[in-house]
Amino acid sequence: MVIAEKQRGKYETKTNMYEVKVHPQTDRLYHIQLSKKAIQRFLDTVKAENYSVQHLEYTPYSRLIVSSILLDHVGEEFCDLLRNIVHDRESGGFTIGLDGVTEDTDEYVIFSTAISYLLGSSNFDSMSGKYYARFSVKHTDNSDSYLRQAYRLFTLHTDGTFVDEPTDWLLMMKIVEESACGGESRLLHLDDWKDLDKFSNHPLASHKFTYKAPSSKNVDLEIQRLTFFNYNNKPGVSFIDQFVYPETIEEAKYLRDLSHSMETDESVTELKLPVGDLVVVNNIFWLHGRAAFEVNPNLNRELLRQRGRFHQ
Repeated sequence: MVIAEKQRGKYETKTNMYEVKVHPQTDRLYHIQLSKKAIQRFLDTVKAENYSVQHLEYTPYSRLIVSSILLDHVGEEFCDLLRNIVHDRESGGFTIGLDGVTEDTDEYVIFSTAISYLLGSSNFDSMSGKYYARFSVKHTDNSDSYLRQAYRLFTLHTDGTFVDEPTDWLLMMKIVEESACGGESRLLHLDDWKDLDKFSNHPLASHKFTYKAPSSKNVDLEIQRLTFFNYNNKPGVSFIDQFVYPETIEEAKYLRDLSHSMETDESVTELKLPVGDLVVVNNIFWLHGRAAFEVNPNLNRELLRQRGRFHQ
């Protein structure tokens, strides 16, 4: 689906420190290009003021300080720009990166934190025990979920289904990639899904399904969630096929058919994300997953994830 012409490019702008354009792969996203000068000044200031990754982990207010340092170098209006894009139902997402200025993965963590804390606050990630998670995808895997299984489709889903806190936005950053072919981020905006009305108006759309996480997530809860709910008078969605526990054959078929319809929808975008770039999407009306990799014994990809809630 193509966004109406009056909506396309509404946030396009250019300053001395950054440029915002409609993303080349999908009209739903924007790509933000920071100037290399602004990136370098941000990293130099962070280093001069001794804001290490450990400092960000141990001292929560320092995460907001690095956000303020970024604004010092790109302009205060940058914060409103990011928030407006992610809240806007017609878009709800953007990509941005470090443009090769650094390959230091600690600086990737710091930069991603500066971006995320302009949007809101990161939730505690029980899998990593921190406010963010870093995880690798390699040739072999013996985990209990699809997250690290390289050679199968990681189906479309939303985050936060099995935790008892809001998960309004999601940030994913590629920080290492070696011998990788495939594995693109797959994205689907809820309003572009051709079967949205069919499944959101189904009697089971308002049924509360039980969600439980596997042991690797370190979350020992059972959460009851609606699949569809009202979000600013439009549908929001909460779904992941791996962790939902239907009680009847009818419920199982509804979930199976819903997932199949999403996976085969022609509006799914397979996003190419360079190392050092990140993507942010609104977790209420964007679904995300990952394409399968081509088999390679030397495969190594490391991703960084943050997810959290909007500031009020």
